[in-house]
Amino acid sequence: MKTVSEYFGSLVFDDRVMKANLSADVYRSLKKTIDEGKQLDLSVANAVATAMKDWAIEHGATHYTHWFQPLTGITAEKHDSFISPSPDGRVIMEFSGKELIKGEPDASSFPSGGLRATFEARGYTAWDPTSYAFIKGKTLCIPTAFCSYGGEALDKKTPLLRSMEALNRQAIRILRLFGNKDVKYVRTSVGPEQEYFLITKEMYEKRKDLIYTGRTLFGAKSPKGQEMDDHYFGVIKPRVAAYMEELNDELWKLGILAKTEHNEVAPAQHELAPIYTTTNIATDHNQLTMEIMRKVAAKHGLVCLLHEKPFAGVNGSGKHNNWSISTNTGANLLSPGETPYENAQFLLFLCAVIKAVDDYQDLLRISVATAGNDHRLGANEAPPAVISIFLGDELTAVLDAIVNDTPYSGAEKKQMKLGVDVLPKFTVDTTDRNRTSPFAFTGNKFEFRMLGSSNSIACANIMLNAAVAESLKVYADRLEKAADFETALHEMIKNTIKDHQRIIFNGNGYDDEWIKEATEKRGLLNYRTTPDCMPHLLDKKNVDMLTSHNVFSEAELKSRCEIMLENYCNTVKIEADTMIDMAKKEILPAVVEYTAEVANAAASKKAVVADVACGYETELISRLSVVTDQIAGRTAELEEALAKLKTISETQEQSEFIRDVVLSGMNSLRAAADEAETLTAEKYWPFPTYGDLLFSVK
Repeated sequence: MKTVSEYFGSLVFDDRVMKANLSADVYRSLKKTIDEGKQLDLSVANAVATAMKDWAIEHGATHYTHWFQPLTGITAEKHDSFISPSPDGRVIMEFSGKELIKGEPDASSFPSGGLRATFEARGYTAWDPTSYAFIKGKTLCIPTAFCSYGGEALDKKTPLLRSMEALNRQAIRILRLFGNKDVKYVRTSVGPEQEYFLITKEMYEKRKDLIYTGRTLFGAKSPKGQEMDDHYFGVIKPRVAAYMEELNDELWKLGILAKTEHNEVAPAQHELAPIYTTTNIATDHNQLTMEIMRKVAAKHGLVCLLHEKPFAGVNGSGKHNNWSISTNTGANLLSPGETPYENAQFLLFLCAVIKAVDDYQDLLRISVATAGNDHRLGANEAPPAVISIFLGDELTAVLDAIVNDTPYSGAEKKQMKLGVDVLPKFTVDTTDRNRTSPFAFTGNKFEFRMLGSSNSIACANIMLNAAVAESLKVYADRLEKAADFETALHEMIKNTIKDHQRIIFNGNGYDDEWIKEATEKRGLLNYRTTPDCMPHLLDKKNVDMLTSHNVFSEAELKSRCEIMLENYCNTVKIEADTMIDMAKKEILPAVVEYTAEVANAAASKKAVVADVACGYETELISRLSVVTDQIAGRTAELEEALAKLKTISETQEQSEFIRDVVLSGMNSLRAAADEAETLTAEKYWPFPTYGDLLFSVK
């Protein structure tokens, strides 16, 4: 049996495989393209294509695909076989550099947000050599960018690569000012923690809401939820452990650095966390991780739920985006070192992030805006919709000292004293963690906690990279012209801290008083929903910044705004239609049938004892009758709201009507149905309850 180190990355055409299968000249040329962005020569592409094809066939592949990430939020692929006809009537296996570099999928049915008409079908996929090809099943998957015939980006990868290049360009300028001539490039790295739920396939298949929408639209609270805190970090159940073991194996074969696994807070909820890697590769890996999670779950008779809020009343699922900046020489630019007060380079990069988050709060909120995540943000398992930065005690004290021109003596290093001699002593971190903060500094990185569990991490990292690039550009423009670099640097750090102190908050983000202080006193933004925040993508300051760094064109931004609002509207419309269907075809018939059964029981009792009161039955029938009428009435009201929605043509207006009217109607219908569930005998209820779903996996 092979060890993990032997089979890790065995299905990836990675650096180790390239070095073994390419000539030295081809390998060096390809590495210059990957590391330094040099133009790729066609002869090199041909050599790489041949080696890639031979390696893939050795591993059982028969097809290849340009694997890309359209604006649907998931991945896409079109498979072509390696076969070509030979003169003797047989076939040969071929794959050219041209086929490696460029593909031509039909782009007509992918979201474009008006970038092209439906009849304009041509689109192109272009090989991204910075992300390794891999084998999935019998198919060689080649990570690619996806664009329209006119060159507009129709995917998430292209803007992400642009944002990484923008940050690299500006960070290099800053490093040169500090006298660093050795660094060739700067990359951002990400480690996205992935939360998810596991339920049995048997239970899943009995609920239309889970099948159609990924979340439960009805469900009374289970007698037990997460009140006892007994699931968090608890012993992993055998069936879940078997799932996690196979999931790890499949991820490791694809070179995905799955590291940590544990039970999360809610029953049936779990988490997987990888080791950091370059943002572009981390984004590809996370998309693969979500896909493989679902596939492996099916093999174990389970279903993996990645919706942000699959169950009301218990924690939803997020995806913590741990983000840092590093050089090709291995230096983490967000590492404070032993003396952060004296580390001017670190302080400048720290200030660049603080400025970016404050100046572009709206873009960060927009980057995580979905119908699913709207249910989660602001609840007690997620940060609020108000963005703030947690720095911790030491860094906050450092910045205060700079602003006030006072000495900083450094944080006291404390030893943890547990009161038991046999237990080891260790140094306590200089600050605690703050799980309520949307954007928290955690030692040598920032943890952006607002992403939803089903989100592509590309969107958040595009905006974060671009915003920090803008801060660095402002700094570089000023410092390059400064007569006295040291004085200008000190003033810039000091002024940045003063100007952006409002975004720094180390307290409880769940506290209502904080939300009041943030919005009323500090002037921070509070966009509660997707319709609230999405139009601000097109605010002039945002368009100017994103276009100036070539991350998006103005047309691409308009398309994203339209697509995100359309996705929001379509998601909620599907949910509302599903609720109506379940209410009319499952819930109402079940409650009516049970009411009739109770009435028959009361009649039978009276037949035996003529003057019996039947108080219990009479009260129950009365309550069931009232709630039945409520369900029927609220279902009709929701149908009317959807009918009115169809008369609204403008997408923004549709989204606001959904926010204000449709969602309210859905909540009202759910309240009546959930009350009916608590009154109806279990054998009559038409689908599994929360207790069944959350505690079904043994």
